[in-house]
Amino acid sequence: MEKSKIGENIKRLRLRANMSQDALSKKSNLAFYTISKIESGSTSDPRIDTVKKIADALSVSLDELMK
Repeated sequence: MEKSKIGENIKRLRLRANMSQDALSKKSNLAFYTISKIESGSTSDPRIDTVKKIADALSVSLDELMK
């Protein structure tokens, strides 16, 4: 999966949910910088458990997040 696509999808879905990066980090129980780095594309290959936590926090499927 292309890193920037995951980051773009997370950002798009987060904004659609009217959620800040800080709110997403708290809801997903991940560090703020983790969300920021994935969205910006500087994390090349986020771990699947990290992506799963984000998907759950955004109430979307892994498929939707990664497509």
